[in-house]
Amino acid sequence: MLRFSRILCPTDFSESSRQALKYAKALSSWYDARLTVLHVCVDLPVFEMTSPLGHSVSVTGLIEESQLAERRTALRRFVTSEIGDDSVDIVISEGTDAKAEILKEATATQASLIVMGTHGRSGIDHVLLGSLTEKVLHKAPCPILVVPPHAPRIDDGVAPVFKRILCAVDFSPGSLLGVNVALALAQEADARLTLLHAVEHPAALREVVFSTNADVDRLHAAAEAEFLRRLRALVPAQARIYCTVAARVNDGKPAREIERVAAAEQADLIVMGVQGRSAVDLMVFGSNTNAVIRNGACPVLVVPTPRA
Repeated sequence: MLRFSRILCPTDFSESSRQALKYAKALSSWYDARLTVLHVCVDLPVFEMTSPLGHSVSVTGLIEESQLAERRTALRRFVTSEIGDDSVDIVISEGTDAKAEILKEATATQASLIVMGTHGRSGIDHVLLGSLTEKVLHKAPCPILVVPPHAPRIDDGVAPVFKRILCAVDFSPGSLLGVNVALALAQEADARLTLLHAVEHPAALREVVFSTNADVDRLHAAAEAEFLRRLRALVPAQARIYCTVAARVNDGKPAREIERVAAAEQADLIVMGVQGRSAVDLMVFGSNTNAVIRNGACPVLVVPTPRA
């Protein structure tokens, strides 16, 4: 059974992080998990100086203790007004790198889930929280639920029981871990789960094309049937007792097909398992996962492969 025992929700008081906080609170109630809300006070460089060794050193202006106390009070007021819960752990962190502070807190609290908002496609908002979310995704020690700006609003205190889940599968070890998480979520909520594999032809036909004179349509159909068989083989018979599982193989770029199928099926959650470690993984990660997150109309649960 999937358990989220500690949830971390970084916030910058923006509308997107406000919605992320509501999701975090609802999930903490659903899983009876401890919720920590984190606000990072970023120390910006005020000037640069040259060290005796000739290196350029940035000197930051440290935030005074009185200012940190004010931020802590403001954060407590923000949390209480948004989710009506004064038992949430409040943490104010100070540093020059917000990503590092978030990851440090996730490690310190042994977070099993991070919930973050993102501003979406472009503009200065994306440069701020959007890029921060993407940076955290690359190094996260646990799954991250990313709440995009157009995600459905949830009522205060109502757990977001995901009933229509879409899980993207490319058969990598990371995506197979995502399938396990998606199956666990679907069984808990008696949900409909769709496993989607997107194929960019003709590159994907290389495994089955042995002759330049081959019948492309026949080989296309054979490849689709094989991918469907592999998708269905990922679902244990026991899981089908508690949820409905469908498998789809679509032609097209993965990010575009994920967005299209999610819209067609009115998915309320997308699950993507990723490696995010090697150069190739990061390239795929950037082109697919980040694109889905930026354009998504529902939350995206990104499941990273644990480090060795």
